[in-house]
Amino acid sequence: MTTTLDSILAGKYPAKAHARRVTEFLRARGHNAPSVLYLEAQKTRLIEDNDEPMPFRQRRPFFYLSGCLLPDSYLIYDASSDKLTLFIPPIDPESVIWSGLPMSASDALNMYDVDSVLPTTDVNASLASVAAAHGGKAVVFAIADQISETTKFEGFAESNLSVLKGAIENTRVVKDAYEVALLRKANDVSAKAHIAAIQSSRTAVNEREVEATFISTCISNGCREQSYHPVVACGESGGTLHYVRNDQGLFYPGTKQRKENILIDAGGEYRTYCADITRVIPLSGKFSRETRQIYEIVLQMQTECIAVLKEGVLWEEVHALAHRIAIRGLLALGILRGSEDELFEKRVSVAFFPHGLGHYLGMDTHDTGGNPNYEDKDTMFRYLRVRGRLPAGSVITVEPGIYFCRFIIEPFLKSPELSMYIDPNILERYWKIGGVRIEDNIHVTKDGYENLTTAPKAIEEVERLAL
Repeated sequence: MTTTLDSILAGKYPAKAHARRVTEFLRARGHNAPSVLYLEAQKTRLIEDNDEPMPFRQRRPFFYLSGCLLPDSYLIYDASSDKLTLFIPPIDPESVIWSGLPMSASDALNMYDVDSVLPTTDVNASLASVAAAHGGKAVVFAIADQISETTKFEGFAESNLSVLKGAIENTRVVKDAYEVALLRKANDVSAKAHIAAIQSSRTAVNEREVEATFISTCISNGCREQSYHPVVACGESGGTLHYVRNDQGLFYPGTKQRKENILIDAGGEYRTYCADITRVIPLSGKFSRETRQIYEIVLQMQTECIAVLKEGVLWEEVHALAHRIAIRGLLALGILRGSEDELFEKRVSVAFFPHGLGHYLGMDTHDTGGNPNYEDKDTMFRYLRVRGRLPAGSVITVEPGIYFCRFIIEPFLKSPELSMYIDPNILERYWKIGGVRIEDNIHVTKDGYENLTTAPKAIEEVERLAL
């Protein structure tokens, strides 16, 4: 796998193939005039009241059609001639003093899947030339609010600023082999970081130490950026879905007793492509009886949901399956009471599993094209980030969880209608867990799936690493 992965990534990011796919998407929706795509990279911006640049994050639409991480660059794709032109900043002698020579046009041509590389000073002349070549009948597609004031679309029949962003976002859902390789690489590095974080928990005394180990391992292995700020939550903090403090002690205050568990939701970013992985580890080296019970339910939720994935599966049904498994598990423990069907219909399991089962993954952690409906009145599906049938080639997270968050559960306990379904006496033993979530990144194929995530999750393996 390593040789195959490295050989794929040694090639060029398939920018032209992406440009063609976006153009085909536009044509399929009635845009039949000669098409020209125009995109701009993110601009260099200075930190307010400072002469240092802000942390740079490339615009995803620009990267998708260029593979280029340079700021202040431009891109033109003429669909009729299938010509992709990249414009990069010319040499600024003042900047060279501090930063060295920038990438040259010849270097860029060798590195990126483009036909031509020109200086950014040639953008308007090139746009005018392309428009003239089409006799003024071409339509230029660009993204509103991502166009420089100096850019001129003179000579085009129309400048359409409303559809390109959506076309790119929809096209991005289905990944090609190169994109899957990038995601696999991000997962491989992140798996090393999760293992290192588990091992660091043996001696760490604060959440931030575990976070630092994760980030350091990512950087050491080629993922300088994080897909998102890591969640490192110990004890009851694990019940907060997007916990952000990462500064709490791993011991109960004033004691030498470690808290129950630590939940790590973190992933490295490799060449703009994201990993998104969650693991839960025992701070004592062994899961307590209660945590192990919940962990086994969540692992079963994930295992059975992943097993049904393939092209065309309805994501809402997979999400509902996860709730069914959670209900059966919590019934067996006595936390829930009643019949499975009644609990499902009353949406009682939402008290313990309030979020969606997963989301698309790619250049964004919560990647484009999911078509969520956050106005849904049905609490079981309101926060589902993906709706509809999964296409082959999509990459999606499968991240079921069971949480013991007082803020979420107590309204159910106080409800005259719903309190009868939860046993508060048995529930009392589980508050200390906080939450258990297990998250993997899954590539959906025509006949099934492949799991891109190799971070350990079997109970025995996690405990071995944590001891």
